Amino acid sequence: MLMPLGNDTIVRAAVPGANCIVGDWWDCLPLRAGVTITLTPANHWANRWPNDVRMALWAGHHLSTPVGSVWFAGDTAYGDGLIFREIRKRLGPCDVALIPIGAYKPRWFMASQHVNPEEAVRILRDVEAGEALGIHWGTFQVTDEAREEPRLMFASSLSAAGIPPDRFIAAQPGEVYDF
Repeated sequence: MLMPLGNDTIVRAAVPGANCIVGDWWDCLPLRAGVTITLTPANHWANRWPNDVRMALWAGHHLSTPVGSVWFAGDTAYGDGLIFREIRKRLGPCDVALIPIGAYKPRWFMASQHVNPEEAVRILRDVEAGEALGIHWGTFQVTDEAREEPRLMFASSLSAAGIPPDRFIAAQPGEVYDF
């Protein structure tokens, strides 16, 4: 299992002897010949228990293969957007991005760890992804927005930004997408 620093402690506590490959932001970890994953920054806090606040790194994953690249943003806030422009600068535009669009309310609490649909559209532009899937919505009710709100707000945000809806799709839970 490939994961950012500190997460191996959590996994190994639950699965003794787990094979964990651990890295820091910007570490490029080989998976096999011609296939690598680079851990990318994310704006999020980490804690599973009261005594482990900020003891593990949060990250996205940039998969590079001979046939293309996929970037999974992970849980992240937008902040000032600098990390997303830096990802583009260091890794180039990805072919496909998986960007969260849900779990963003109430904003006073969630803005520092989760993007809303409008910020997801900004991330698409910042990383210059060819295509994208909007993820992290519609499966479990964990925050205050209604189940379908992220998808509806996302459609409005795409329209306002002039981005064709077939370039950035709100992924339906359980569906398969071919790029």
